[in-house]
Amino acid sequence: MESPCVNICTLDKAGRVCTGCGRTMEEIRRWRGMSKAERRAVMERLRRAV
Repeated sequence: MESPCVNICTLDKAGRVCTGCGRTMEEIRRWRGMSKAERRAVMERLRRAV
């Protein structure tokens, strides 16, 4: 599964969420080590947020 990164890496004012892809800093840090199910859950959350 590809990353949702869109190469616009800017954090929100609180410094917790990337305004480019919508992932939290924790999700970005853990992405490569996440299971497919965890990644799918993040992708689904991001789709619903649009």
